[in-house]
Amino acid sequence: MPIAIISHPDCALHDMGEGHPEQPARLAAIHDRLIASGLEMIVRQIDAPVVTREQLARVHDADYIDRVFAEAPTDGLLMLDPDTAMTPNTLPAALRAAGAVVHAVDLVIGGQFQAVFCAVRPPGHHAERNRAMGFCIFNNIAVGAAHAIHAHGLERVAIIDFDVHHGNGTEHIFQDEPRVLFCSSFQHPFYPFTGHETDTPHIVNITLPAGSDGARFRQEAETHWLHRLHEFKPQLVMISAGFDAHAEDDMSHVRLREADYVWITRELKKVADQYGSGRMVSALEGGYNLSALGRSAVAHIDALLGH
Repeated sequence: MPIAIISHPDCALHDMGEGHPEQPARLAAIHDRLIASGLEMIVRQIDAPVVTREQLARVHDADYIDRVFAEAPTDGLLMLDPDTAMTPNTLPAALRAAGAVVHAVDLVIGGQFQAVFCAVRPPGHHAERNRAMGFCIFNNIAVGAAHAIHAHGLERVAIIDFDVHHGNGTEHIFQDEPRVLFCSSFQHPFYPFTGHETDTPHIVNITLPAGSDGARFRQEAETHWLHRLHEFKPQLVMISAGFDAHAEDDMSHVRLREADYVWITRELKKVADQYGSGRMVSALEGGYNLSALGRSAVAHIDALLGH
């Protein structure tokens, strides 16, 4: 069964200024590599819809949603935290980014596609229930997971986050929700300096010291993630796909390569095939070296295809 890529031109218009690592060129880097690989002819490309307020409110506080809409600027730059800014183009992009993941969930549960990759920005995994941070406005993957539970009645959704930064927002949102198994790997100590002391049965965090390579990541994932995923038997596997742990990415000091992203994607596909009819939804998080991002994301998409 073919896979889909969901994106939208609005996601490329969000621009926090020259020199900001979370830049519009990130999406172009993935698209260009997709063309060069030949995969553009295989995958189906779909425009992201706008997320609804009801869908956002499953994971974000009402007053936070109101504040984001009320404060969205009509010109200039509004800083939400030291790293995260809103421009006139940010809110439309954020609504499409979250809407993409919701639509992806509908498509895989409805059987139209086995897997969907959401090439969207701003990213989402740092956004907590009531605050934006770390380049993130709304928590895209969390909105999609909550939609799977509340709109489709799923009882077991797994989210695997291999971004180099802890998915603190996703953990914050689902810390009291055992229907979600959250697995996150991240460099430690490192921004946002959370997750290393978590002791919750349905949250499985892997801390990676600076300099960790693919062998260390694979060993930790096999030891801590894979057996827990098989115990959980997820009906849907979702991925916060951050590629900033790549050796060429200056954002971190972890040394992963494309082959490591292919390996973890294939392992997660085995879990999805065994327990969830192969259903997988992946959403872009970090990845700031444009060449490494393009290569890694397309290798991940190729693995989602089963290659």
